[in-house]
Amino acid sequence: MLTVNSARIRAILRMRRSPAGSVICMAGGVDWMVDLRHWPRLVAFRPVWRSIPVAVPLALLVAAPVRAGLIITPSFDVSITSDPNAAAIEATINAAIGVYEKDFGDPITVNILFQEIHGGLGFSSAAFEAISYSQFLAALTADATTANDAIALDHLGAGTNDPVLGSPYINLKLANLRAIGIDASPPPGQPDGTIGLNTSITGPGSPGTTGAYDLLAVTEHEIDEILGLRSSLPFAPDGNIFPEDLFRYDSSGQRSFTTNSFAHAYFSIDGSTLLAQFDNQYDGGDFGDWQSNPLPIGTQPQVQDAFATPGAHPTLGISELAALDVIGYDLETPEPATGTLLAMALLAGCLMRRRADKNTRQA
Repeated sequence: MLTVNSARIRAILRMRRSPAGSVICMAGGVDWMVDLRHWPRLVAFRPVWRSIPVAVPLALLVAAPVRAGLIITPSFDVSITSDPNAAAIEATINAAIGVYEKDFGDPITVNILFQEIHGGLGFSSAAFEAISYSQFLAALTADATTANDAIALDHLGAGTNDPVLGSPYINLKLANLRAIGIDASPPPGQPDGTIGLNTSITGPGSPGTTGAYDLLAVTEHEIDEILGLRSSLPFAPDGNIFPEDLFRYDSSGQRSFTTNSFAHAYFSIDGSTLLAQFDNQYDGGDFGDWQSNPLPIGTQPQVQDAFATPGAHPTLGISELAALDVIGYDLETPEPATGTLLAMALLAGCLMRRRADKNTRQA
């Protein structure tokens, strides 16, 4: 979720941020969270590269079987359909959806309601459900399709309690549950999640928009959260973690689950290859988003940054793809092994020129 303030209020029914500062966030402000336990969110993952050998016969390409894959069905609130720039806004949302549908093979349909908001940058709301950790681990194991899945599962080990808090239960958003083969649906007539976009400051956006923030990136950030990316910090609902918390480590490879703002926590699937730094502080950003206020040295703006960077145009990258992959989404094309991912990340950091712009928070 993207917003402009750092205040967070946890309520019942949706997660949202309200403006109250000079920073826009994707996860702070007024935080309304559906605490139903009968209604979760989703995640997605995308490959870093694809290549088809030139020598592959055309016949093989034509004969390739059509596989059922992830489908995200958008519905647009009147706040969008009545916007004079509705066509451009809807086209950008559909382009973001296309990224997930192209890269993920999960045979599920995720329904998302999109609407315009007038504060912050973006927000997402989705229900979640608690299931036994042993059921989750069994389903995640059966659903494993990539090398990163195998690495992640190896470091999770066996057991009936989660390795973070030791709880026998874990929270998952509805789409995430369906992605690993567990039937879970929202109430009849309800979407899996709702996304709000402040089109007065995005490009494209509503008439008169400042165009400071990339609508595609904001949309992808919020879709990630509907699909399942989030941390249970700072308040663990019912004392349970979310899947992303299973991959939260400190720099020494020990599991990290603290709100101490002096602690550095990282996203890693094996405890040693640190793919992104979490926003582990009370700064109005989500604890499950990446640190970006300021950006860690050597990194560039990413979709899941807690604070969006004006003028930046990130799209799903190594960190988001890995996160969605290991929490249960099926990456359609082979992803680079973890070591290669790290090398690519380091190279990107070396080639990148760090921006001096103040970041805007995403939720």
